[in-house]
Amino acid sequence: MIILAATPIGNLKDASMRLVETLGTVGIVASEDTRVTQRLLAGLGVENRPRLIALHDHNERDRAGELVELARESDVLVLSDAGMPTVSDPGFHLVEAAAAAGVAVTALPGPSAVITALAVSGLPTDRFTFEGFLPRKQGERMSALRALTGERRTMVFFESPNRLAAALADVASVLGSDRRVVVCRELTKMFEEVRRGTAAELAAWAADGVRGEICIVVEGAPEAVADLETGVEQVLALVAAGTRLKDASAEVAEATGLGRRDLYQAALAARVTAAEGARPRP
Repeated sequence: MIILAATPIGNLKDASMRLVETLGTVGIVASEDTRVTQRLLAGLGVENRPRLIALHDHNERDRAGELVELARESDVLVLSDAGMPTVSDPGFHLVEAAAAAGVAVTALPGPSAVITALAVSGLPTDRFTFEGFLPRKQGERMSALRALTGERRTMVFFESPNRLAAALADVASVLGSDRRVVVCRELTKMFEEVRRGTAAELAAWAADGVRGEICIVVEGAPEAVADLETGVEQVLALVAAGTRLKDASAEVAEATGLGRRDLYQAALAARVTAAEGARPRP
């Protein structure tokens, strides 16, 4: 069968007994980086030397068929560099191919950066959504965030330390400068840090540079309000972030139940009033 195994996200002591036992007996390991796997085997004191096969983003589709056939004869253990395979890591296409071929798939549960960050964030955990990495380009990132303006669930993202400040600035711009955000850095490692604040506060903090593996946990949108004045404010905030007035009105109407036409006309009137107020007096 195919065995997906969660590996430590930082602290080697988080490795499960089942992972250690399986590493000690399995004959084939498909891993994101075979060098990382060799260090894992050494760090856990595993003497077994299984056949190591590289399985990463660039070759997974090509390798999936081969691994499925190998799994018909012997267990194939699948590892990512940290955490659970398939979660923003290789493995999905392999599982998809195995399911289509009728080959059994199981998992050895264990460490997860997503769940760990959510648990320590202090934000609601009853309902959440994992959004993976935000797009690298600002325009695409802003569009992705605009699509989440009405998301009521707590949101978890992965982010590169090099793009953290820009991503948080965009969160503040699109979702609101006062939206509660938690940045979790180097989880389970020696220099673990959990930084809480508003989107604007954390964007300013990250501007000086941040290192390490990053998870961002973002508070979900507040409950939709049904009064027109607040609805217009939401429309204008979306417009300020780059959304067309027509699209912003439709989005807020869907989220609040307010009339799209009413929102559009009221927001248009508010823009006209603001423009007239900004004109210099003779």
